[in-house]
Amino acid sequence: MIRRGVALVFVVGAVVLSLGLAALPAAADPAPPPGTPTATSFAGVPFVGAVFADGLSNPHSCSASVVHSPRHNLVLTAAHCISGTGRGLQFAPGYDNGSTPYGVWTVQKAWVAPAWIASQDPHADYAFLQVAPQRWERRRANVEDLTGGSILGMAPSPGTQITDIAYAYGLDDQPIRCTNTVTLTVGYPTFNCHGYPGGTSGSPFLVTRGDLPSIVVGVIGGLHQGGCYEWNSFSSPFGAETYRTYLRAALGLPGDTVPVAGSDGC
Repeated sequence: MIRRGVALVFVVGAVVLSLGLAALPAAADPAPPPGTPTATSFAGVPFVGAVFADGLSNPHSCSASVVHSPRHNLVLTAAHCISGTGRGLQFAPGYDNGSTPYGVWTVQKAWVAPAWIASQDPHADYAFLQVAPQRWERRRANVEDLTGGSILGMAPSPGTQITDIAYAYGLDDQPIRCTNTVTLTVGYPTFNCHGYPGGTSGSPFLVTRGDLPSIVVGVIGGLHQGGCYEWNSFSSPFGAETYRTYLRAALGLPGDTVPVAGSDGC
């Protein structure tokens, strides 16, 4: 997640992946609301994982999650996490202390909204990625066959409780999670929780429903490419254009060439 600081660029074939590392808090940083919770690490869930641009021996730089689709092969992240075709990025669902219990899946295509291609509109900071099938226990499998996935939903209304599961920039670590209620910041769904620095972009805003599949109602991104402070995270508002982009991905239509993300404006 690009939250101030030096921007690093990784090049992998046709892929360029932007990463911003969080800077130390400055004296002018605003104070978080009283009672803002802090993210905690845990062993993770199968359908949320880390995105690697340069192999698993190098740090992961964004987060992503499996979203339910007819062909069981789609992953959702932030548009500013990728550029080019997306081909060659690697997704490690359930990543935990360096282990990859559900394998490592290679991205083949990416789809983003037209508004992101045209102007990097922060209202359209989401991307769907197709990952290639692989052999798993002597059978051909797609990622969702192993991990399950969340169902794509619409932007949450204020007061909705969400849980965000993410990976901070690094290597050989565990995911973090935090639960809080959603507010709106100039139309962008927002949650406050300490501990969301660089690397958490693309992580899902999840609404849980007991034993039913969770609903993904946002990803860290959008305004300021997700936020300028480690305690304040945004999402683009999911709506009709999100579903149109998802439909192109679900049908396996030709992918997009994604522009390199510009400044986050922090």
